[in-house]
Amino acid sequence: MSGATAAGPAVRTEDVGAVRVVTMDRPARRNALDLDDRRELLAALAAVESDESVRALVLTGAGPVFSAGGDIASMSPDREVANVRLGLVNDLARRLVRGRVPVVAAVEGGAHGLGLALACACDVVVSGAGARYAASFVKIGLTADTGLLHTLPRRVGPGRARALLLTARTLDAAEALGAGLVDEVVTDGEALQRSVEVATGLAAYSRDALAATRAVLDAGHRDLDDVLEAEKQAQVRLLAGSAFAEGQAAFLERRRPDFPTHGG
Repeated sequence: MSGATAAGPAVRTEDVGAVRVVTMDRPARRNALDLDDRRELLAALAAVESDESVRALVLTGAGPVFSAGGDIASMSPDREVANVRLGLVNDLARRLVRGRVPVVAAVEGGAHGLGLALACACDVVVSGAGARYAASFVKIGLTADTGLLHTLPRRVGPGRARALLLTARTLDAAEALGAGLVDEVVTDGEALQRSVEVATGLAAYSRDALAATRAVLDAGHRDLDDVLEAEKQAQVRLLAGSAFAEGQAAFLERRRPDFPTHGG
C-alpha cells in the first residue's frame, strides 16, 4: 500500500499472481487526483520497477468511475505549484509508457481529462460498456497534459485526436472502440476481471520480448530505416537470450513455453 493519510490511502495495490493491480481510491470525488494522490500513484508505479515478481500491471479506479481527471478544486495559478503538479503527471506518463512491465487499464464509468491520459498511456484499455471518454481540458481553459498529446494521436490517429482535443467531445464505449481509443468493451462491472485476465496472459510471455516491442513502438521512429535498425538490434539481443532458447525449444517440442520468472 502507499502511504496513508487522514482520508486513507489514495492508492491500493494487490497482487494477483504475477499481476499487480493498482487502484486509484478516491471514489468520493470520482478518483480526481490532487497533488498528494499523484505522489501516491507515482510511488505505486515506481514500486513495480524494483519488484521482479511483477510481470504485468493493471490500473483501475475504485467506485463507479475510473478517473474524472485532475482535482480542479485543488488546482492553483501559482507557477511553482503548477510546475510540481505537472512534473508529477509527466513522471506518471513516463512510468506507464516506459515502465518495466506492460500495463492494462480497466475503465468503468468514464475517463476524463487526466483520467483519459492515464488510460491512453497504458498498452491495452478494457472498457465497461457504459464508460464515457473525453479530453475535457479546454472546458476549463487548459490544454492536455500527462502525455495525452503524444498518446491520443497514436491510438486514434492525428486527425481524430485533434478534433477530440479541440472540441472535448465525449465518446461512449462503442464509439471509443471504433476509434481505437479502447481495445475491448465488456459488460459493466467486468472490466477489472477481464483486465486481470489480459494482464495474466501478458505476464506469461517473455518480459524482454514485450519490453523490446514496447521500446521500439515508443521511440516514435518516423523513418522506415530507423525502425528496421531498431528492430534488428532488439532481435539480435533477444535471439541470444534465455527466453528465445525456451521459446524455440517449446515450439520444436510442441509444448507451451515456460519463460524465466526473473528476466527473459
